[in-house]
Amino acid sequence: MTTKIRPSALVRASGGPRYAAAMAVDALGTGLLRPFLLIYGVTVLGLSAPATGAAMTAGVVVGLGCMPFVGRWLERGARTTVVAASMLVRAVGVVLLLTAPQGELWPFVGAAILLSAGNQAWPAAHAALVATLAEGRQRDAALAGGRSLRNAALGIGALLATACLAGGSNALRAMATGTGIAYLIAAVLAWSVHLRAPAAVAEPGAESAPRMGSLLAANVIYAFCLNVPEIALPLVLTAYLHASPVWSAAIFVANTVLVVALQVPVTVLLARVSRRTALAGGGVVLALSYLGFLAATLLGSGWAAPAIAAVSVVCTIGEIIYAGSATPFVMALAPARLLGRAVARFELSTGVGLAVSPAVLTALAPLGPGALWGGLAGATLVSAGAVARGGGAGPKLSQ
Repeated sequence: MTTKIRPSALVRASGGPRYAAAMAVDALGTGLLRPFLLIYGVTVLGLSAPATGAAMTAGVVVGLGCMPFVGRWLERGARTTVVAASMLVRAVGVVLLLTAPQGELWPFVGAAILLSAGNQAWPAAHAALVATLAEGRQRDAALAGGRSLRNAALGIGALLATACLAGGSNALRAMATGTGIAYLIAAVLAWSVHLRAPAAVAEPGAESAPRMGSLLAANVIYAFCLNVPEIALPLVLTAYLHASPVWSAAIFVANTVLVVALQVPVTVLLARVSRRTALAGGGVVLALSYLGFLAATLLGSGWAAPAIAAVSVVCTIGEIIYAGSATPFVMALAPARLLGRAVARFELSTGVGLAVSPAVLTALAPLGPGALWGGLAGATLVSAGAVARGGGAGPKLSQ
């Protein structure tokens, strides 16, 4: 049986009102720029689309390299300092964007690296911060509440940025300026909380524990679901089914609204089962949704788009279960002395999944719906099986 968790308790467990404000402002800035970074490079800086895309990919790959350092920093006790640093680094990246000369690629590459490094570091730092303030079910609910808040602010930022696109280069520059200011404000708010944890004490064998190889490999595949509403579904709907772009927009909006509304209630509900069971079950739900997309594409142009939109709700539920159980499961597996390293490695695996999924999804789509959705379903089921077989049942959310 689960009990209700008051919103005020979630705010306290997430770092307090100032930290919650920092999260919201940071996510608002990210929503303004991140979905439109490619457009900024092409429209404002005059770069070619292939060069801009390659620079963004390089930025993601190099940015992932910061995660081992983030893990060690967290294990030395840093909390809000790491969070603030992840925001400040992105502010510097925005400055590079704003000062980049027309047609110059390398300043854009540098900006992409800094933006990626900050985006990668933030989730691990936030998870470690919440673990310092809360434990058990309250910690899991606090993480879920942070994700809901962040998705709401990301959505608002993306809507504002969409409105700016009609204004051309000047509007895009203004949008980037607003993003940089948002990151600076968020960094100041986060740093002002001044939260630290006791430094981890090294013990023999610490380098080899916890053993999470199969979980990290499975998470790379799980993370593909985060790009399905943004990449796979729009590609299938517009390029292969020739459906109106309205369907893609509606699916994206519905995904955001459902995550904001359901992330906390679903995470609290998952207290009835172990984290391992919840994470494996989330993979099964995702695999079923991929098979649903496969079936929907076979209905023909008249029915395929609404069927895909309906199945996308199932996919979002799987995403919510995955997001609500994955990080808490990793945090429950890791000894306190290795918490920073564990969450950093987990976020690194998520980043790898997000980095490679666009290339994989766009490569599979031309091969037909069977290759795309069947391949995703099979890989996700294998990953869910690996999670389920990986040792004991794991601690329950209520513990």
